[in-house]
Amino acid sequence: MIPFPVFNIQHEKVREIELEDRIFDAKVNPSLFYESVRCYLASQRKGTAATKNKALVRGGGKKPWRQKGTGRARAGSRRSPLWRGGGTIFGPMPRDYSISLPKKVKRAALRAALTLKRQEGKLVLLDQFPLNGFKTRQVLEILKKFEISNALIVSGEKNPFLERSIRNIPGIELVKVENLQPYDILNHEHLMLLSEGLEKIQGALLS
Repeated sequence: MIPFPVFNIQHEKVREIELEDRIFDAKVNPSLFYESVRCYLASQRKGTAATKNKALVRGGGKKPWRQKGTGRARAGSRRSPLWRGGGTIFGPMPRDYSISLPKKVKRAALRAALTLKRQEGKLVLLDQFPLNGFKTRQVLEILKKFEISNALIVSGEKNPFLERSIRNIPGIELVKVENLQPYDILNHEHLMLLSEGLEKIQGALLS
């Protein structure tokens, strides 16, 4: 177990919590990051690019001219890729770019990303992030106290006030535990975990 301080929004230490060794002191394997990020980015591709091949182009049911005797090259259809307005050869078609990874690899990559942030001193635990409205200025003041300008905030529950308050702050992103990805952790300088989010993370990665 690793003792770690928990702060309030005033940057005051309110208590200390024990972090699980298997999650926050795991082996940092760069190859896990590569596989996880590659899988995540591939799954974000829509794969909707499409062109019309010879079978999909309109027209071309009749042979343009007879096979022999005209002095012109043989032609069987106006939909030929050699003709203007014809089909496209080997053009892009709708496809699924997603890559599957074993569940153990995904969890190992997430544990490694969490460990890396702790080792770099970029992990911050917050007791809670109370807001009674949509107040971007208040969020900026809180982040300034922690000297943070680029961070991923992880919440265990839906927080519409916080979500809308940080929407226009560049470099700050809020995700729920269920949507937490190693890519998001590595793509931000700091990682801020709310206490209820930390409990869910440890519960999910230890099960």
